[in-house]
Amino acid sequence: MDLKSNKAMKYDLIIDSRPSEVVIALLRDGLLIELHKEKHDNNFSVGDIYLGKVRKINPGLNASFVNVGYEKDGFLHYLDLGPQFNSYKKFTKQAINKKLNTASLKNFRKEPNLNKDGVINDALKGGEVILTQISKEPISTKGPRLTTEISIAGRYMILIPFSDKVSISQKIEDQKEQKRLKQLIRSIKPHGFGVIIRTVALGKKVADLDKDLKNLYKKWQGISKKLKDAKPNTRIYGELNKASVILRDLLNAEFNSIYVNNTELQIELKEYISRIAPDKEKIVKLHKKDTQIFQEFNVTKQIKGAFGKNVNMKKGTYLVIEHTEALHVIDVNSGKKVDAKKDQEENALAVNLEAAAEVARQLRLRDMGGIIVVDFIDMKKEQNRKILTEKLKEAMSTDKAKHNVLPPTKFGLIQITRQRVKPEMNIDTQENCPMCSGNGKIDSSLLLVDQIETKIHNLSEINKGMIHISTHPFVASYINKKEGWFSSSISKEWSRKFNRQILITGDERLHLLEYSVVK
Repeated sequence: MDLKSNKAMKYDLIIDSRPSEVVIALLRDGLLIELHKEKHDNNFSVGDIYLGKVRKINPGLNASFVNVGYEKDGFLHYLDLGPQFNSYKKFTKQAINKKLNTASLKNFRKEPNLNKDGVINDALKGGEVILTQISKEPISTKGPRLTTEISIAGRYMILIPFSDKVSISQKIEDQKEQKRLKQLIRSIKPHGFGVIIRTVALGKKVADLDKDLKNLYKKWQGISKKLKDAKPNTRIYGELNKASVILRDLLNAEFNSIYVNNTELQIELKEYISRIAPDKEKIVKLHKKDTQIFQEFNVTKQIKGAFGKNVNMKKGTYLVIEHTEALHVIDVNSGKKVDAKKDQEENALAVNLEAAAEVARQLRLRDMGGIIVVDFIDMKKEQNRKILTEKLKEAMSTDKAKHNVLPPTKFGLIQITRQRVKPEMNIDTQENCPMCSGNGKIDSSLLLVDQIETKIHNLSEINKGMIHISTHPFVASYINKKEGWFSSSISKEWSRKFNRQILITGDERLHLLEYSVVK
């Protein structure tokens, strides 16, 4: 995949609304790159704001444990209090005691900034009520990670109360545009608020930015109002649903379509898009066909192929992905991909470059966080190692999670650190074995035909004659079956594709997902 052509890429959002949850698939040029699951009663999402109560102070960790209503207390480190913590604490106390009549900070007397080298005991006491925001969702046995440095995200900017600083995304490199945006935001932002200007603000008009800013301030007003009657452990502000968050962050000219199988959700998304990008409202479409929405857009098959232990790529190359408590390990295997015209070093580079793009996709798709170690195929030339590193960085440039890619070691290992803000997406793609009454596990049956096609492709490069594959009779019947008068079977399509006779026969001795090459 050539990532330098990002501007030409098309994005599609496929949303499957189920009884208990909504599953969202983000496709880039038809390829699955993100998968999200959101329960209908989803709380404790990143960005949600809670009125928490300090349960315990831990001087050893320089942190506190705060009850926000989750079964496990949230973790709040001293450094996550933020420099304006004293002002937040004062504002929250005054709002709860109904001593504030306005959300405006114009006449609010700010407290001195928090000492960054201080200790938790000086800032917080047990039983104290504080305004907190979820910075990392609950993962495994851990409660949510919290911050008291509140921020409210919009389409073009992020509003930060009790700060006057205006900063801008590093991805906006044009200095004139930087100056224009900063001057513009400074002239329209409310007093006592800081702003982070997002990348999507590039080239936007005053009216668009002002509208977004007013909407963010309205949300702050809602937070202030709700604080007056709030009780500890209650949610003060909830982030948008996951679909809306994706649209807020990614919606642009490259967005091709949004398909959803629920009428209410379609109306909700249309209303949201009409506010942030009215010209894009028509791309929201309702899926009315009898087929499952994920099946219709080839999402189910991609999930089965992408979330297993082994992830197949083109021409027989594949990744092996293992998870441990400490880190994630990805092994790159060339399989049988060998170009006779290239030497070992060139072949290794070709496989590694292909694998780099898939590794970047896998990290984003599974939302793997923490430490990731990738064992690429060894390369002797330093120049090739640099090319690989740059390719991996380029492939991960569209990943919104904070990450760092280190240069490869002499053993061909590349270490990656990636921010984790929610539980890793982990899907069991194996199925119960039909031959042993479900006592064993087999790989997904959906991928069998693709595996056979890959095998035929590899054979076609070294064999110029007929290719004969033997499979279970059920599978052979499926591959040889014609769907209609004017359609052809899968085996006939393969014959045309590879320009040779492809023979698929049944063998009762083979298991359901087993096949072999007949010499």
